Amino acid sequence: MKNRILLENYYLPGDLEAQIEAFVEHYNHQRYHESLNNVTPADVYFGRAKAIIKQRERIKRKTIEQRRLHHRKLAA
Repeated sequence: MKNRILLENYYLPGDLEAQIEAFVEHYNHQRYHESLNNVTPADVYFGRAKAIIKQRERIKRKTIEQRRLHHRKLAA
């Protein structure tokens, strides 16, 4: 956060507060955290993490199966 905040000049206290608020919003609701299995802290907090991870696994399995079928067709 320091690196992001220090790059700008803030002339009004409200500008700094808005930048900090934007950083916290991004960090908690948009940025995926590797230590949380690549979900956001908000997803974990609100209990959505397990459903998101399961959905990703389903997509991954489906993609792998489609690739296998495609490669089998090319090999035949």
